[in-house]
Amino acid sequence: MKKDLETWILSAEKQKVRELIPLLQKMTLVEVSEALEPLEEATILEALDYFDLQSQSKIFSHFDIRRQLSFFQKVSKKRFAPLFENLASDDRCDLFQHMSQEEQAAILPYLSKEAREDVLKLSAYPPETAGGIMSTDFATVLATMTVESALAKVRRDSPSKKMIYYIYVVDHRMKMVGFISLKDLILAAPNKLIQDILHSQFIATYVNEDREIVAKKIEDHDLLAIPVLNHSGQLVGIVTQDDAIEVIRAEHTEDMEKFMGIMAENAEQDYMVTSSWQHFRRRVVWIISLAAVGIISGMIIHRFESTLEALIILALYMPMVADTGGNSGSQAATVIVRALALGQISPNQWFTIVFKEFKISSLLAVCLGVLAFLKVLFLSWETSIPEQYTLIQIALVISTALSLQVITATCIGAGLPLLVKRFGGDPAVAASPAITTVVDITGLLIYFTVTVSLLEL
Repeated sequence: MKKDLETWILSAEKQKVRELIPLLQKMTLVEVSEALEPLEEATILEALDYFDLQSQSKIFSHFDIRRQLSFFQKVSKKRFAPLFENLASDDRCDLFQHMSQEEQAAILPYLSKEAREDVLKLSAYPPETAGGIMSTDFATVLATMTVESALAKVRRDSPSKKMIYYIYVVDHRMKMVGFISLKDLILAAPNKLIQDILHSQFIATYVNEDREIVAKKIEDHDLLAIPVLNHSGQLVGIVTQDDAIEVIRAEHTEDMEKFMGIMAENAEQDYMVTSSWQHFRRRVVWIISLAAVGIISGMIIHRFESTLEALIILALYMPMVADTGGNSGSQAATVIVRALALGQISPNQWFTIVFKEFKISSLLAVCLGVLAFLKVLFLSWETSIPEQYTLIQIALVISTALSLQVITATCIGAGLPLLVKRFGGDPAVAASPAITTVVDITGLLIYFTVTVSLLEL
């Protein structure tokens, strides 16, 4: 099928679309979307006409957000409006929020009153909140209804198939009182009251709650969807499992960019589409800032220039000490940032966590110190050194410095993200490049201080 898809893309512009429709109709809607997305708008429209309106909207919803906007800008608003209306409410809101004010004003007159009110209501919520990612595509029944009348109402409401696993029970003011599953509804006797079979204990979220917390609730409780309530306890929407997956992926991408010192701009832009200039802008600030701070490393080396002149062998193992420290610090930072993100630890446990990392790093320091000692003896047994020192002495100094570097780097890598989090910052920002730079500076200080102290230079 993949080969057929590639062939279709290559041939679509050269043949009449109707000749290729039989192949399209054998594909899933996701594959159809992949086939149509790179084509011209006129070709896409012609192909979409062979599908029902609901399928057209599903195909369109799988387009990249930039392609959706481009498509919207190039087709008539009258033709686009039915496509837009049949999108899932959260997808519709997402696209609407990416439009300019002029574009929003241009599409609204072509929408039905219900769709217009829905998109305006959803787009009023900040995108980082539960309200910003929720959908209004859900089924509700009253607690006083019988099972038979509840089933009839669900049929009339016609929520999409992916939203019907949970049916929410509300009162006449839309205040949520519980939920039932589709299985509960089907298996219950027709004359039984909903209030007798509903689950009154439920997990919910509120419209202004951070979307990352919402996604974590869905993940922790293994939910297919979570109801979103306003401050009066009224049901206003739901966040589904696939929305939670998107949030988790977006947050992980954002954390990774911060972790690597990259300024996040538009999470939807992929690598190949983003221009070289945009990549440059996102990376340059951190890199230049850390390079400027790195001048301190040069000042330390200059300060101990006489020590290096007396023992040139020290210069050979400076990279080893720096790299080991950087790896230890970044490893600890990664573990701590992940644990913070999963809610396994809190900044209030700072001392306990750092002490635990100290114990871990001490064990690592012993292993790496022994390895460094043997490495120096093996690699430098023919190296010329001053007569007043032995190779064993120098190997001992280097391995001691490396061991201390591992311990301090690990404690810095663990402690710095916790400290940043404690003062309300993002712990990922303190990780990787920042920690590597700090550890390089402390590593050089340790390296030369240990050398001068033990060898009495």
